[in-house]
Amino acid sequence: MTESDGCSDGDGCGCSNADSHPTATGSHDGARVAQLSVPEMDCPSCAGKVESSVRELTGIEGVDAQVATGRLTVEYDEAETDVDAIAARVEAAGYTVADDGGETLRFGVPDMDCASCAGKVESALGRVDGLRVVETHPTTGTAVVTYDRNATTEGDLVAAIESAGYEVTETTGEDDTATGQTDENGSLWTSSRALKTWVSGVFVAFGLLFEFLLAGVNTQVGSVFGSPLHAADILFLIAVATGGQEILRGGYYSLKNRNLDIDLLMSIAILGALTASLAFGEALYFEAATLAFLFSVAELLERYSMDRARNSLAELMDLSPDEATVKRDGTEQVMAVGDVQVGDVVVIRPGEKIPMDGAVIEGTSAVNQAPITGESVPVDKTEGDEVYAGTINEEGYLEVQVTAAASDNTLSRIVQMVEDAQSNKTEREQFVERFSAYYTPVVVAFAVLVTLASPTVFEVAWSTAVVYGLTLLVLACPCAFVISTPVSVVSGITSAAKNGVLIKGGNHLEAMGAVDVVAFDKTGTLTKGELTVTDVIPLNGNTEEEVLQCARGLEQRSEHPIGEAIVAEAGTAGVESTEVDDFESITGKGVRADLDGTPHYAGKPGLFDDLGFDLSHVHATTDGGVVTKTAQQLCQRHNCLDLLADTVPELQAEGKTVVIVGTEDEIEGVIAVADEVRPEAKAAVSRLRELGVERTVMLTGDNERTAGAIAREVGVDDYQAELLPDEKVAAIDDLVQEYDGVAMVGDGINDAPALASATVGVAMGAAGTDTALETADIALMSDDLSKLPYLYELANDANGVIRQNIWASLAVKAGLALAVPFGLVPIWVAVLAGDAGMTTAVTGNAMRLSRVRPENGDGA
Repeated sequence: MTESDGCSDGDGCGCSNADSHPTATGSHDGARVAQLSVPEMDCPSCAGKVESSVRELTGIEGVDAQVATGRLTVEYDEAETDVDAIAARVEAAGYTVADDGGETLRFGVPDMDCASCAGKVESALGRVDGLRVVETHPTTGTAVVTYDRNATTEGDLVAAIESAGYEVTETTGEDDTATGQTDENGSLWTSSRALKTWVSGVFVAFGLLFEFLLAGVNTQVGSVFGSPLHAADILFLIAVATGGQEILRGGYYSLKNRNLDIDLLMSIAILGALTASLAFGEALYFEAATLAFLFSVAELLERYSMDRARNSLAELMDLSPDEATVKRDGTEQVMAVGDVQVGDVVVIRPGEKIPMDGAVIEGTSAVNQAPITGESVPVDKTEGDEVYAGTINEEGYLEVQVTAAASDNTLSRIVQMVEDAQSNKTEREQFVERFSAYYTPVVVAFAVLVTLASPTVFEVAWSTAVVYGLTLLVLACPCAFVISTPVSVVSGITSAAKNGVLIKGGNHLEAMGAVDVVAFDKTGTLTKGELTVTDVIPLNGNTEEEVLQCARGLEQRSEHPIGEAIVAEAGTAGVESTEVDDFESITGKGVRADLDGTPHYAGKPGLFDDLGFDLSHVHATTDGGVVTKTAQQLCQRHNCLDLLADTVPELQAEGKTVVIVGTEDEIEGVIAVADEVRPEAKAAVSRLRELGVERTVMLTGDNERTAGAIAREVGVDDYQAELLPDEKVAAIDDLVQEYDGVAMVGDGINDAPALASATVGVAMGAAGTDTALETADIALMSDDLSKLPYLYELANDANGVIRQNIWASLAVKAGLALAVPFGLVPIWVAVLAGDAGMTTAVTGNAMRLSRVRPENGDGA
């Protein structure tokens, strides 16, 4: 186990680390925060067991069990306890904790599909000598085990997992890319649990046959405690023995950890029915067998539903290839990606996936970056360009120098962040968890009351009253509505990731769906962030080439983006440079230099106004005595220009920045530079308005005229110009006070304060950029603003699905519970509809989010 300083969360909890090992970090109040990876903790029942077990330690100040990610965050007093003691309590609850050091193996355990299952696997592994930590991932069906290979073996670990009733389908090293995922649809229904279930069902069917259709041969074969035992009863008991094994095992661990979950409730119901039958002659063998069989079927259906949800994350993990072709010592070697080192050169041939992040050092090709950025069109790559692991080399031969290890490349960070994202609970998820803490005890109490009161109030037999109570115990589990939000978050976040949008928490997904205002940065967001020369207006008999030549000489030593744009334009036009001497930067106004011995200036109009020029009367260049087209459009006097009143304001009104070039004696020309508006910006703003965004605002540090021009072109409702970074923050704060939700869209670096102040911060073009990935709540992996309406629509739909899941599951559970005392709900309906049916339904509803796609229909 490791400890490190610092906490990524401001409140000292919910911290996330790059790795999945248990860590302890400092919190703000002097306590410590430990984050343990408990991958088998995959359902609310499992989380309850773990929390109960950990809270038995002294010095525990807070426990946050995150079911969807298998993460446990514990705040504790280091004077009272430590990370090892916490991990021991987790293992005592039957769950494995992942740790660093020692030998680490990843086991594919496809049947482990909920938190309860994970807890059982962890409990079984916890009894193995030499075990250090276990990390279970129900969402991927894998268990990562770190152990002392001198104290135990891989075989012992496999045997322990199998002793918990789970099949191990694959074993790999920790760094291997295999996920342990198998074809779930093919193996689930023939698994060990499934076979026991089918056997149980056969005996239930034969029992029913003897009970109702072959009553003549359903003779008494014995008695227990004076109660008769018939042939059908024997068949029902065998059905309980085969189908109820896993249920009773789960109930044992729940009881051991004093956790009132579905396993314990079902165990009580089955054992209660058997006790009433054997000890009191109530003949509830059929009910016990039905519970065992149908609940096992329910568990299989839940597993199938969970597989559908977890496959979306597995698809992300499977994007990167297992092997890479590396050039070393003049030869090509094929090796596992985990063995490739930073600085190695990998070879990628046409049609192959790029195995590592890196920079192209040889070759050109078009690369399909859709798996990372969601871009629908392949991007041309040449020497010096970045490429990302998991993208596809469409054509051409590439040699790429590796810049990041396999565990730290862009794809790995995305997968890790997607897994971590599920630990940030939405407000609805927190509400459901609070509600569920009261729901189960209340329904259990109601079950006891109904059992005791029904014979008197409804005048039914005691056997019927017991059945009512057992039925209510089945309905007492809150799993369906507890899982309704996490599974929706998993579906939404993984779907977004496959379409080039990285959402760093369920809370951010929820917040984005409730946004009323979207604020945009201008440069690099609504515009491309790359200045280009748009107009060259020669004056006083000069040509465009002469104006560019002077401007190039003046700007080639400048590091300002405007100067770089002018130099680039001159180079494209083939204009030669001149001899430059005595270069001087005039702060805030422009530059000065001697060109071929003659002093020249380039800068803002105010610079030339200071030099004594009359900018209201400048002669335009003509062509054969006729005014040029550009001059004709701008000059009202036909042969002269009023730069101050007409030309400069008109260019600025078009969103352009004006640079005047000249000597001490004459103005030689005007150059206009602009940052091109993204072609998709206008459509994105319009689509956001159609989807329900009340207001769109542009915030920029650019001048008023340029800002106004861009705002009008893209169609935002309002804009604020000439803002300093702190003024952008103030503008966001004002919007947050006026509206319920505000999203700020920026480049993720320069706009970090504003992104942090908004309800939701969205970074543009974050692929391969560590800072952008860390800064924003949501990252658009490509420079594609059209993904913003998709994000808003997905978040809106996700909020709708979560609401539907929560209220539907609550309504069904409540309706069934209230109908039980009136004899309207058979026990099989409670199992299949109230438990498995609703769990399957909410999962299926959540998976609809994967159908939301960007408008172009392309995705990852």
